[in-house]
Amino acid sequence: MALTSQEEMATLVRRIAKTDPAFKPIIKAAPLCTINSKRPTRTHYETLVTSIISQQLAIKAADTIRERVRILAGGTIEAEEIAALSSDQLRAAGVSGAKIRAIGELTESTLAGSINFKKFSKMSNEEISAELTALWGIGRWTVEMFLIFHLGRLDLWPVGDLAVRRGWEKIHKLDEYIDPKELDLLGEQFTGAQSVVAWYCWRATEGESSNW
Repeated sequence: MALTSQEEMATLVRRIAKTDPAFKPIIKAAPLCTINSKRPTRTHYETLVTSIISQQLAIKAADTIRERVRILAGGTIEAEEIAALSSDQLRAAGVSGAKIRAIGELTESTLAGSINFKKFSKMSNEEISAELTALWGIGRWTVEMFLIFHLGRLDLWPVGDLAVRRGWEKIHKLDEYIDPKELDLLGEQFTGAQSVVAWYCWRATEGESSNW
């Protein structure tokens, strides 16, 4: 997938502001959205392992555990190296039993070829989601963050993300919490740039999705 240039992103952002003028203040206050502006530095596998480790943890704690796992694996988080580690080693590094199982399933599927990361660039969001959520411990939110921040997909609308909902409420000065189903329908007007809308919702809450 080609990277999105600043000119292309600016065009998308202008479209968002025209479609929903409530976004104009946050767009003006925040920097230009950076989704798909550069190639990821981590492999698909490492990104997913990192995401699993990070689930329900503060960023600092997650980074500490990830670094321990990386050192145990000889300096790189790849399927072959992780497969050589025992559950006891991972547990000693701070990885919980549930996360060890999730990493194990991802690792086995990667080595067996049932998850073929090389094909992801040609697969739709729905196809990638179906493959990954079939694995134990990888849910919709993890896949959506992977698609947006790692693969640079511009048309994901993660209404299950609390910060996206709180950002939407703040931008639109709502007095009540918005229901995810309602927000899902409202996002249809931004088809083609939903990830960018979500990015500005995150900025409105002065934060990004944890560990991405």
